[in-house]
Amino acid sequence: MPWSKNDYPASWKNLSSDVRNKAVEIGNALLREGYEEGRAIAIATDRAEKYVDGDSEDRPEYHVESNGDGWELTKEGSNKAIYKEDTKKDLLDKAKSYVNEHDGILVIHNGDGEVADRLYDN
Repeated sequence: MPWSKNDYPASWKNLSSDVRNKAVEIGNALLREGYEEGRAIAIATDRAEKYVDGDSEDRPEYHVESNGDGWELTKEGSNKAIYKEDTKKDLLDKAKSYVNEHDGILVIHNGDGEVADRLYDN
């Protein structure tokens, strides 16, 4: 069940409105990714608090980019691919889960190398 600013887990009632709103945003993204509700609440709470407190600078960035023959996920500063797939869609299915588990930021590039989107940069 998606959450909103007015309908959220009871454990978020004592959070500041900034943290709670960010937790709602993150929690809903985690639910869409298939996370179990209890785990989504815990992860969203932690990440929202870190975001509002300015702790997001220490989070690693991971990039989804074309390598000419397909797509690969790499950690910023490394040339070694974590995952390689033929299609961007197949790679994103794996990359989102991996980046969530490693509390990172996912930077998605277009085929020409331009940044198309940033996820979990919350």
